[in-house]
Amino acid sequence: MIKTGIFGAGGRVGKLLIENLKNDSSLSLSTVFARNKIDFAVPSETLVTNQMEVFLDASELVIDFTLPEATEELLKVAIEKSPTPLVIGTTGLNSHQQNLLKQASEKMPVLYATNMSVGVALLNKLVFMASKTLKDFDIEITEMHHKFKKDAPSGTALTLADFAAKGRDLNIDSVRVSGRDGNIGQRKKDEIAVMALRGGDIVGEHTVGFYADGEFIRLNHTATNRNTFSNGAIRAGKWLVNQPNGLYSIQDFLQL
Repeated sequence: MIKTGIFGAGGRVGKLLIENLKNDSSLSLSTVFARNKIDFAVPSETLVTNQMEVFLDASELVIDFTLPEATEELLKVAIEKSPTPLVIGTTGLNSHQQNLLKQASEKMPVLYATNMSVGVALLNKLVFMASKTLKDFDIEITEMHHKFKKDAPSGTALTLADFAAKGRDLNIDSVRVSGRDGNIGQRKKDEIAVMALRGGDIVGEHTVGFYADGEFIRLNHTATNRNTFSNGAIRAGKWLVNQPNGLYSIQDFLQL
C-alpha cells in the first residue's frame, strides 16, 4: 500500500481524507502533519508530527489542502530535503508560490488543482470550447461558497476564467473584472467578469454564463458534499505516484 501523508489534517477536507483512507485498499494513512495537538482520532499506527522533514520522509504520497503559506513551507522543504509526490488542492496561491510549484515539479511529480472534482474538470473543458465557439458572447462567472471561505474569487472560478480567456487567445490578467460599483461605463467587449458571493454552508457553486443579444447559455456545477474533493484527490494521488517528475493538472489525470 502507498504510504500517504495528509497535510492540513485538521481542515474540513483533511478530516474527510483521513476517513476516506481508512477504507482504501491501495493507500494507507501513514502520517499526518499537525502543528498543534489534534482533537480527533487517527489509527494507532499513524504517525502524528509537527516536523516537516519527518512528515515527508514517512510519506510516499502527500495530499495537501491547507492555506497558501503552509503550502509554501511544504514546497520549500520538499524541494530542499525530501522530494515526495504531491497532490495540492490549496487555493489562493500567489505568483511566488506558483513558481515554487514549478520548481518542485522538476524534482517530483506534482498535481495541482484548484478543484479536485471530476465535474469541474469537465466544466473547464466545456468553458474553453464554448468560449472559443461563441466569440461574440459576453462571459460572466459567478461563484458562491460558505461564509468561512477566506479567498475570493475562488480558485475554481479563476481557473474557469483562465480557460475562458484561453478559448479566445486572451490573457486573463488583462481582461478579468472582479467587481463593479458606480458609474463605470458600458461593458467592454473582451471583459470576463468573476464575481464572488459568500453565505451559509454552501460547499461550492460555479456558473459560467455566455450572453448575447437574444440568447444566453449557462454552464453550472454545484458541489453538495466535500467528499467530492477528498475522493477526487485520492484518485489523483493513485495516478500521480506512477508519473515521472512534472507539473500536472486534474485534466492530465482525467485525460481531458
